[in-house]
Amino acid sequence: MKISLLEPIGISKEKVDGLASKLLEEGHEFQYFDTKTTDAGELYERSKDSDVVMIANNPYPAEVIEKLDRLKMISVAFTGVDHVGLTACRKKNIMVCNAAGYSNQTVAELVLGMAVDAMRGVVKSDSLVRGGKGSFGVSGREICGKTVGIIGLGRIGLMCAKLFLAFGAKVIAYNRSRNPEAESIGIVYKELAQVLAESDIISLNLPLNDETRGFISGDKIALMKKNAVFINCARGPIVDNKALADALNEDKIGFACIDVFDMEPPLPADYPLLHAKNTLLTPHQAYISEEAMERRAEIVFGNVCAWLKGEPENVIK
Repeated sequence: MKISLLEPIGISKEKVDGLASKLLEEGHEFQYFDTKTTDAGELYERSKDSDVVMIANNPYPAEVIEKLDRLKMISVAFTGVDHVGLTACRKKNIMVCNAAGYSNQTVAELVLGMAVDAMRGVVKSDSLVRGGKGSFGVSGREICGKTVGIIGLGRIGLMCAKLFLAFGAKVIAYNRSRNPEAESIGIVYKELAQVLAESDIISLNLPLNDETRGFISGDKIALMKKNAVFINCARGPIVDNKALADALNEDKIGFACIDVFDMEPPLPADYPLLHAKNTLLTPHQAYISEEAMERRAEIVFGNVCAWLKGEPENVIK
């Protein structure tokens, strides 16, 4: 089998070589491209002779997949697979596996960090000190005792909930199904409208798909408290970000912490959230940590090894 890693995955070349050594020992061919590309023609050239490809979060579109006659499996070094042409994969019977779980802790910790900043004004206070000012007029709120709403209680959402519980918050959640573990640690399931209306802090943790695109609409944002903190470390297109920016500028909600947008940063100069007040913006970094990058590399190579043995793992249905 020819196996190709089409882009960097956040670890050193030495670590890539170490993970690939097992494949080479078993007689497989391995090639690694150490640059990213979004060009469809270049992606095809990198993939055309491969039985298996490994990718990260760069788009891998249907127009490329449809032309690949040898491709049998895609191992995605990412949790979400909305950047992969899944319909084309299904038509060609190409298996897709993701790196589920690699960033649970990393994302959850950034969500908590964002919540602390939103409640205590850490970044704002830093600018005061650098501007030669003191703490006059600076205040904040504690997370302890507040109601935190988790929208999407999968593995990342559950990890966020556990960290908020450790801070002394009450956690309520909206999810299509119920998790006995969540209920056992005190998380209360409610309808979406209740979660939006009752929460002091809201963390969005849904995947992006046809059902969730535009899910947090202007009407749903209008249900939030005037001083609510909204955090999105999931996917940008789940939210109507123009409506969110308008709500912030009109003081209809208190603060927004956003790591994901309608496109990958850098953002265009006229992007609404860039000009909205009471925001903390980060460049899609929630999943990035040294530990997470190493975990996902191990998973993405492990997916290939498991598939080669006929025991595939982390399969996208």
